[in-house]
Amino acid sequence: MKKLVIAVKNRDLMITNLEDPFMCGEGKYRVISKCRAGFMVSSLTTAKSVIAVLNSCNKKAVQSITRIKDIEGIGEYEFTVYARAGKKIWIEEDMLAEITVGDINQDLSKTALYNQFQYQAVNAKTWADKAYVMNDGQ
Repeated sequence: MKKLVIAVKNRDLMITNLEDPFMCGEGKYRVISKCRAGFMVSSLTTAKSVIAVLNSCNKKAVQSITRIKDIEGIGEYEFTVYARAGKKIWIEEDMLAEITVGDINQDLSKTALYNQFQYQAVNAKTWADKAYVMNDGQ
């Protein structure tokens, strides 16, 4: 796991850590999003990573993403890896390490993830650079 660099303290950005290296990897995810009429809609999808799930949706409409894991003896259980309430964001540490400047600037610029000082602190020069992990200096 890459080490996160958090340059600016932000009370609206809550980082969670479920301590499972495969929590944001390949598997089943449930996405709760808002449709055009304003109703919440739930959809189930399989993807290689949680970032792939986020990129396949309208990011502005996504309210939460949960990872569905099969736990022996218990059955299927859902773990929240991303949640949003207005500007506030709750995000899994592994997902935050994979999010790029482009992901944030394109549709999440009005959330707690967006911060130009954060981008400078991690040497982010393009939209393809990671927003919360140190990028190699060019």
